[in-house]
Amino acid sequence: MTRKDRVFLIGPMGAGKSTIGRRLAARLHLSFVDLDAAIEARTGVDIPRIFDIEGEAGFRRREAGLLDTLTRQPGILLATGGGAILDPENRRHLAERGQVVYLRAGVPAQLARIRHSDRPLLRGEDPAGRLRGIFEERAPLYESLADISIDTEEGPPERIAERLARRLLKTELSHEG
Repeated sequence: MTRKDRVFLIGPMGAGKSTIGRRLAARLHLSFVDLDAAIEARTGVDIPRIFDIEGEAGFRRREAGLLDTLTRQPGILLATGGGAILDPENRRHLAERGQVVYLRAGVPAQLARIRHSDRPLLRGEDPAGRLRGIFEERAPLYESLADISIDTEEGPPERIAERLARRLLKTELSHEG
């Protein structure tokens, strides 16, 4: 297996993994797959419904199984869910099987981007406080796993994708020499 034809996007909800991922996949000539959308397609129900029926633990089991399958596929750009990195086995698969890109975004940007979506982990009062807590828990995992990190508030998605494509291609070339 080669790592250079697989790119995995990690980061918090609302960081732009799907939006930037589609643009980046097109630039790199990779197939784009959103892990959450793939889970929904496989189960026939949306993520909030899976959480309602199976809880977070049930969702994470489904996520881990599909992540294992998808990270083996060549020619893929996979946008993971924000919590996929919580599982040590998922982290191992991501690190060993592809280039990992951490998309960072601050809490205000996250809230603005996800305000019209139903996110099970943000139900209830004080979603900003919940996002801060999630960030504190996950940021060290994102940082330790990332081959490349980029702040997604530093321009429009197209520009971020262009910068990432250049960095990934430069990394790929430096590993070949």
